[in-house]
Amino acid sequence: MTIAADLLLLGAALLTFAAGLGLVRFRDALSRLHAGTKPQVLGLLLVLAAIAVGNGRWDLVPALIPVIGLQLVTVPVAAHMVARAAYRTGNYRDDLLTADELAPAIEAAGERESSGISDPS
Repeated sequence: MTIAADLLLLGAALLTFAAGLGLVRFRDALSRLHAGTKPQVLGLLLVLAAIAVGNGRWDLVPALIPVIGLQLVTVPVAAHMVARAAYRTGNYRDDLLTADELAPAIEAAGERESSGISDPS
């Protein structure tokens, strides 16, 4: 059991290192978000799995499930909001985008604001 838990923790440490390296090496906010959020969530899941395996008690699993669920829900939403803010402030590299699906929505919002039409949302 301890060998499996140690391997899970080693995997989590490697993912954390990869996330930190990506945050340092990548230049724009969108790339940094990808590097910071993907390994972070998987690394936390590996740490929680190591806790469950290393302890050897199955009564911990129901306590860990809400933590896993909240991480899987909140981290992508937070990253999405930061990415939208980075896009609106211009903190991204345009040459790295393969498809720009947000530009028409921002232009439409700008037209609504300039015409005096309020946004219902």
